[in-house]
Amino acid sequence: MDFDGQGWAQIGELALAMVLSAAIGLERERRQHGAGLRTHTLVGVGAALFMIVSKYGFTDVLSDEVLLDPSRVAAQIVSGIGFIGGGLIFVRRDIVRGLTTAAVVWVTTAVGMAAGAGLWVLAVAVTAGHFLIILGLPPLAALLPRSKFEETQLRLTYVDGKGVLRQILTTCGDRDWSVRQMTVDRETRPGTVSIRIVLQGGGSIPALTLALTDLEGVLAVSTEEPDL
Repeated sequence: MDFDGQGWAQIGELALAMVLSAAIGLERERRQHGAGLRTHTLVGVGAALFMIVSKYGFTDVLSDEVLLDPSRVAAQIVSGIGFIGGGLIFVRRDIVRGLTTAAVVWVTTAVGMAAGAGLWVLAVAVTAGHFLIILGLPPLAALLPRSKFEETQLRLTYVDGKGVLRQILTTCGDRDWSVRQMTVDRETRPGTVSIRIVLQGGGSIPALTLALTDLEGVLAVSTEEPDL
């Protein structure tokens, strides 16, 4: 390894950070969250570079009179990433959104730091742990008894101008679901409307989905995992 911190070993650490953070970003990009592939990749590579600078960037000024703590720059990464995470979290009508994505950005920073520090085994292990948590835990959580306070997000596409939305809201209410939030997607086919609704209640989601699908004018119904 080069003592000036600009050798192939450091380039390899940056490359590892880029690959691992891009893998995490692809998962976020596929789920269409606010921070996607580019954001996570840049965060991971940036954290790795900060670690390398922290390790080697001040060797030219070290002497018997000048002593530096190489962990100070690394410690500031943890504080600085909070600004990005905070920008991803927002509250609308007492509903918090973006917590999971903010946490993933935080984990991506840790992965980049580990790669920049040369701890590639830990970096790979945490990346694998991320996919285990994000993809493996929701099916287990779905097996738990549903609380009436739990929220569910649905995406529906229906024919515009035929009063279908009124039927959708009525069907949700009849099946013990209340609509907490509704947003309309901007990009839809002519003559159709695509909406996302956040529901809260203790009813059956499969039964509700089936009932909504049977409504005349409803073209598509799908469940989506809310980004908490």
